[in-house]
Amino acid sequence: MNVNKPVFSYIEFYEWTVQLVNNKQTSGEKQTENLVKFTELNASRMKRLNKTKLIPELENVVTGLKKKQVWYVITEAWCGDSAQNLPIIGEIASAGNKIDLRVILRDKNPEFMDKYLTNGSKSIPKLVAFSEEGVELFTWGPRPEPAQQLVLDWKENPNGRDFEDFERELHTWYAKDKTHTLQNEFLEILSSLKY
Repeated sequence: MNVNKPVFSYIEFYEWTVQLVNNKQTSGEKQTENLVKFTELNASRMKRLNKTKLIPELENVVTGLKKKQVWYVITEAWCGDSAQNLPIIGEIASAGNKIDLRVILRDKNPEFMDKYLTNGSKSIPKLVAFSEEGVELFTWGPRPEPAQQLVLDWKENPNGRDFEDFERELHTWYAKDKTHTLQNEFLEILSSLKY
């Protein structure tokens, strides 16, 4: 898979996000005050989630993987869903020695992103997993299924809620869920892989 630089490990992406915050910047061409604020919020979300431990069942599956996989996560520093999910994806990848995680930027990789749209949109984060030979194994994203349903329901009927109200609702869901849904989704995906 051809990708444009930069290509980060999870820790490198986290550290780069912190650096962006220190410089009062975000990723991508658009440097708006709101996106810079989101990036700052995301750095603190990631810092908190970096302490999350994997559920034992998921850790067992990851450490038991027999063949190498390459995971690409397409994202940007301002993406709130990424901040809620990428730390756990990073933890999954680092739990064993078979997953090579590569974090790439959406706006630097439009051709890659266009292959993995969600309902026609460039929703991130998007994870695409390949075998060492380059065979696509699975995709995941942009968020756990119940959170995705919240987004779809809000888009269909905002019910008087503006984007800010909805964002609070979505991130409240993440806080209450404590990464359990995400971890269980990856447990199911990795347990069912015939690779």
